[in-house]
Amino acid sequence: MLRGARPVFITVALALAAPAFAQSVDSGTDTRIRALEAEVKALQRQVFPGGDAKYFPPQVSTAPGATPTTGTPATTPVSDLLARMDAVEAQMTRLTAQGEENANRIAKLEARTAASTVEAATPAATPTASENGAITSSNLAAMTGGTATKPVVTTAPQKPVVTTTPAKPVASTAGTKAKAAATTPAKPASASAQRLAAVKAVEKPATDDPGDDEYSYGYRLWDAKFYPEAEQQLKLFLQKYPKHSRVSYAKNLLGRAYLDEGNTDEAGKWFVDNYTKSKAGDRAPDSLLYLAETMKQRKDTTRACVALAQFADDFPKEAAGRLKGQYDALRSGVKCN
Repeated sequence: MLRGARPVFITVALALAAPAFAQSVDSGTDTRIRALEAEVKALQRQVFPGGDAKYFPPQVSTAPGATPTTGTPATTPVSDLLARMDAVEAQMTRLTAQGEENANRIAKLEARTAASTVEAATPAATPTASENGAITSSNLAAMTGGTATKPVVTTAPQKPVVTTTPAKPVASTAGTKAKAAATTPAKPASASAQRLAAVKAVEKPATDDPGDDEYSYGYRLWDAKFYPEAEQQLKLFLQKYPKHSRVSYAKNLLGRAYLDEGNTDEAGKWFVDNYTKSKAGDRAPDSLLYLAETMKQRKDTTRACVALAQFADDFPKEAAGRLKGQYDALRSGVKCN
């Protein structure tokens, strides 16, 4: 009985298990089909982007929003750094050029300021000798427009040199007259011959003091108004006898010769040299007064007043005695504050 019941039991068991197996198979197949369909849709969206939603419905639906505008893609950080470095280098170049230009302008302004300071040796208002201090070779050099160095004494021959006037050129003519005029030597001007004779007529003294003789001869030439010859002779004396007692006289007379000749620049140098080198010299006060006269002729009232004030402070006896007339005349001719 048991043997006959086994086939029936097996048949019943298979019949009962068949629906469950079929259901399991259908469920697995459906899952795989759905997965394939999803992959196909995804593939279709990649192949056909922006397809019709009717055929390719979106997997995730969102609320409609503003459509983003297409812009310039962002640059890389390295590109930004390079651009900023270029801008910094360009700005540094401009600043460097501007700095060099400013330095050049400042240098020019400093040069002009230095030149103005040298030219403005004294203040605008007329200073007194006590306010300006003692006159020295450095501050008096600015008054004469020269330097504080000693005037150069050039070597000159013993015989005075007389300048001659060149002969008037003869106009050329045609024919033999032109040839004759060209071959005929020019005659010396009568004025030159007369001057040479007049210079030779000035007698040179001959005493026991040859140095004093040299100075006296220069004085005689100056007194005869032969100024270039007198200047040459006095320089020769200073060169040969630099320690002679007449040195102060010679320097002062040299300045006077140049002043009488109209050369105020050279005259001022000799007056300054004589006063500053030896204030105790016999003609130091004279040189200071003649320096004021030189500045007066140059229409430099300020410096003329400085020299006059210094003369009054350093040489009160001469101002009230030997040089009183010259001092008073200069003061009346120059308006000093």
